[in-house]
Amino acid sequence: MMTALLTGMNAVVTGSNRGIGKAVVERFACHGANVWACVRRPSDEFAAFCRALEKDFGVWVKPVYFDMTDVDAMKEALKEIRAEKLPVDILVNNAGIVPENRLDEMERVFSVNFFAAMRLTQSISKMMLRRKRGTIISMASIAALDGEPAQVEYAASKAALVGATKKLASELGQYGIRVNAIAPGVTETDMIASMQTELREKMTSDTILKRLAKPEEIADVAVFLASDLSRYMTGQVLRVDGGMRR
Repeated sequence: MMTALLTGMNAVVTGSNRGIGKAVVERFACHGANVWACVRRPSDEFAAFCRALEKDFGVWVKPVYFDMTDVDAMKEALKEIRAEKLPVDILVNNAGIVPENRLDEMERVFSVNFFAAMRLTQSISKMMLRRKRGTIISMASIAALDGEPAQVEYAASKAALVGATKKLASELGQYGIRVNAIAPGVTETDMIASMQTELREKMTSDTILKRLAKPEEIADVAVFLASDLSRYMTGQVLRVDGGMRR
């Protein structure tokens, strides 16, 4: 029987309706965590997904709806979370977008991938400071470390997350808050549909394991970073790339 690593913890996860974010919500619930699952808009499918997790794992999973780029909507969402009068133990900054092949995408990509994540981190970390404990995890990318495979806007936005992770770790560590990032390799999500087939096949071939990552394999690393198993780790960026040859 699997040991639940996050029993009784409460987590905020952004970008929860698909891919890695959805897998994180599922794995957190499986390990006993309650989740505020943040998505942009309501859907019957996502509501049913949340109810099923509650039934299967005996936790609560509450959808929170807002657009990451809408500052006022984010403030309202945070009011909704604070109104629960429950501690936030974990924040997972997962929401992100891949740019279209246009040179004017920099502002939009940074708005979602970096600035929105930092606004949310600032607010949630203040809640963590009151209890002098918490864990913040950001989904970066191997593109942030290697520059490939990605357009410059995406790689730069994820690199900014990496830099912020290291800086926030140094600032918040004295208050018992750990800050780490995950740098996934090419993963089986909707986002890889925008990647050219030839490039995707090359990157798969360049891994030691000769396959793409599954979202749940990235989510399991998030469970590790959120749990006490990593209690002496902060300021780290964990590559989860199947042994990508660089």
